[in-house]
Amino acid sequence: MSHASPIADPPGAPRGDRVETPEERLDRNWNELLQELRVIQTGTQILTGFLLAAVFQSRFEELDDFQRNSYLVLVVTSVLTTLVGLAPVSLHRVLFRQHAKGRIVRYTDYFVQATLAGVAITVAGIGLLIFDVVLGRVWGLVFGVLILIAVVMLWIVVPRLIRRSA
Repeated sequence: MSHASPIADPPGAPRGDRVETPEERLDRNWNELLQELRVIQTGTQILTGFLLAAVFQSRFEELDDFQRNSYLVLVVTSVLTTLVGLAPVSLHRVLFRQHAKGRIVRYTDYFVQATLAGVAITVAGIGLLIFDVVLGRVWGLVFGVLILIAVVMLWIVVPRLIRRSA
């Protein structure tokens, strides 16, 4: 990775018609990342709250070992996803006024990508667990895989197709 420029855009990325200084670009990128974080943090916190509340439901005792283990993996994944999604706040606090906005933007981008991956795993796992409990193991596995396919299509394939056609 080249560290010649603190700008978070990859080398060779189209610059468009926007005229801005490197500092203005960093400010814009930081603000765009903050907007994405606001959306994703709300979602991860709701998912984590849902998972933490599920253990206190009366049917929880009826779960088999696979379902109980799936639940525990989902709790860990969801909590870690929440922590990773909040990491940019700490990063910003530690590097505030250190002339490190380029590093903050670059690493926040990594944290957002990792958070999206964690959300994808958590959502697919929740779908798997719910369908497994309601309809059985095969339906749970099928639905979990379908969710992962939908995530790959909507979050990876479609955006890249759109970027390529732009």
